Amino acid sequence: MADERSTDFGFQRVPLEDKARRVRGVFDSVADRYDLMNDLMSAGAHRWWKRFTLALANLRPGQRALDVAGGSGDLAAGLARQVGERGLVVLTDINAAMLARGRDRLIDAGLAANVACVQCDAERLPFAEGTFDCITIGFGLRNVTDKAAALASMRRALKAGGQLLVLEFSQPRLPALKPLYDAYSFRVLPLLGRYVAGDEASYRYLAESIRMHPDQETLLAMLRDAGLENCRYHNLAGGIVAVHRGYKC
Repeated sequence: MADERSTDFGFQRVPLEDKARRVRGVFDSVADRYDLMNDLMSAGAHRWWKRFTLALANLRPGQRALDVAGGSGDLAAGLARQVGERGLVVLTDINAAMLARGRDRLIDAGLAANVACVQCDAERLPFAEGTFDCITIGFGLRNVTDKAAALASMRRALKAGGQLLVLEFSQPRLPALKPLYDAYSFRVLPLLGRYVAGDEASYRYLAESIRMHPDQETLLAMLRDAGLENCRYHNLAGGIVAVHRGYKC
């Protein structure tokens, strides 16, 4: 049974202090094939979802942005192009293997000059209050142990008027879509993980973690509880993915 000393890790309940270690193990295992698996799992749609998120960011040259739990750097790269040489983007991840992959991809793209990489926990971001004009977190919030603490930490790091964008898997809005989505998630994804990434268990966790993540309205309420204002969300792919946004006023 759930209690205050445990949390979800997929469909399992684990001690609070154990989730971060388990999540770290998942991403240590999949880091080398992470980008390939994203393309295969979504048939490339994840790139469109990220472009939509970046369009909402709408940063100006010279501004500052933070990409939390940024994985292999897709959002950070887009943010870096928006803020230009006079701006700054900070890419963070709690996982060293994923952060190294993101750093290497940014260097290969010629974007290292205005990007810094910091290994840190989303729940305790090591940045001064009011540092960033925009903060993004893409497909990372569901892996955080204390989501409310992470949202509060991100709000603190925003400037007044700054925007938080949360891109994450969510709940399908079309009833007919749900059984198809479930069959794909629990049958196809683990097989892709086994044969492409050599890790079936990590991709089974992926499917389970999506089901345990707050739905659209619940996450919207969490943004408001964190002190963000003018909060709303945009459903993508019939609600399989959603972008939540809120502002620090």
